[in-house]
Amino acid sequence: MTDSGGAPSEAGAAVGRRIGIGLMYGLWRPRVLGAWRVPSAGPVIFAVNHSHGIDGPMLMGTAPRPVHFLIKKEAFKGPLDPFLRGIGQVKVDRSTADRKAITDALGVLQQGGALGIFPEGTRGEGDFASLRAGLAYFAVRSGAPVVPVAVLGSTERHSRLTSAVPPLRSRVDVVFGDAFEAGDGSGRRTRKALDEATVRIQERLTAHLAQARRLTGR
Repeated sequence: MTDSGGAPSEAGAAVGRRIGIGLMYGLWRPRVLGAWRVPSAGPVIFAVNHSHGIDGPMLMGTAPRPVHFLIKKEAFKGPLDPFLRGIGQVKVDRSTADRKAITDALGVLQQGGALGIFPEGTRGEGDFASLRAGLAYFAVRSGAPVVPVAVLGSTERHSRLTSAVPPLRSRVDVVFGDAFEAGDGSGRRTRKALDEATVRIQERLTAHLAQARRLTGR
């Protein structure tokens, strides 16, 4: 579902959130900490560590607001394509500067929605060690605050049925941090400004992850 302007719809993301709640709480035992830190209205960017395939759906099912995720185009195949579009997710080609994805993501923020980004770009250690500039661009361009999110416990053990998911009914912690402004307040979007914003973001995300691990013991 998209609105008349072409941006992914909030209604679609709201449906996705309801599906996420049912699946994530039905299959696992999410423990959500700090959700009160998420701004209740207005544009916001969730910056999520990424070490497991369920990290995105887990955030969709535990965030206090509907989330439009930037998702790699490779996931939009077969019946998943209309489904992901229908629940308001944003397809992105990671091999190029995907202008449509950029426009759609900025459209989400301009409508006061919540955009979900894996700032590491792809699944990895989930420790925010290597950030791409995309998050800084969206944050500086839109002025939306960034909320760091740590998903912990999704890779500790694997299900006996498949290594693709954690054991059913196991606990996964989702820890939301304090919202912060990525830019320096000048509104500049130069390469230098974006590089500085990326460094600022990485420091905040890394500190949040360390705090989340202390808090949860994971």
